[in-house]
Amino acid sequence: MRKLKNEELNRKSPDEFRTMEKLPIVVVLDNVRSAYNVGSVFRTADAFPIEELYLCGITGYPPHKEISKTALGSTKTIKWKYLKSTLEAISELKGLGYKIYAIEQVEGSLALDQLLAPDSSLRTSKLALVFGHEVDGVQQDVINVCDGCIEIPQGGTKHSLNIAVSAGVVLWEFFRKI
Repeated sequence: MRKLKNEELNRKSPDEFRTMEKLPIVVVLDNVRSAYNVGSVFRTADAFPIEELYLCGITGYPPHKEISKTALGSTKTIKWKYLKSTLEAISELKGLGYKIYAIEQVEGSLALDQLLAPDSSLRTSKLALVFGHEVDGVQQDVINVCDGCIEIPQGGTKHSLNIAVSAGVVLWEFFRKI
């Protein structure tokens, strides 16, 4: 085996990326404090191409040194916007016809691995996925206005994943099933 060179990967140019079809998903970051996590989510959003990224509350936004370090240029390909409040973002997205799901452990959450069955309406819905603060998760008042919550099944002793890892797991699952 030989490791492929970058030019052999047949990656899209930024212009091609901007015009290509995307997953019908908007990612909403609810008060994510680490700029490195924000940059990682930008990069993941480019890898599994989503429509847009909403950065809310204390979440940092470009231009930002730490975001750029982990985003590796994806801040120039992923459409994004900043809003002062996650509730404002959700209201806007609901008005645009999106179903809103928080990625959080709650009573009655939907397990990610059970979510996208072939007959699921979520496969054809416009979705907004809310990822929360590194310690506190998604705010309860945000959960209260969501259409549901998605939980990543876990089998170890810890009860959570880093937000950037969670975004990778969830977006990969949607990418492979949609």
